[in-house]
Amino acid sequence: MQHEQLKQFVIDKIEDLKGRDIVDLDVSDKSSITDTMLVCSGNSKRHVVSIAEKVVTEAKLAGITPLSIEGQDSGEWVLVDFGEIILHVMQDETRDFYQLEKLWG
Repeated sequence: MQHEQLKQFVIDKIEDLKGRDIVDLDVSDKSSITDTMLVCSGNSKRHVVSIAEKVVTEAKLAGITPLSIEGQDSGEWVLVDFGEIILHVMQDETRDFYQLEKLWG
């Protein structure tokens, strides 16, 4: 799957589960580990974990295997690493605290 197709695929799955405030950050000139960071918010720990699980499940069904998944235990911030795209699903408080958009934007 091409980069733009994968990015839209992930965004579609986030939207399917009502993930909020999706931000698409091009970090290709700032990072050697990824080209794009997608950041979104969930309403609760359960919602954050559900969004990440939906993306991972649908990706696997489409033949795309994430390199790693971190943070499912806490549900504050779940990171799904697809290599060229890294997805951050966060609760609002965690997102406000870490401010990834300012750090990488």
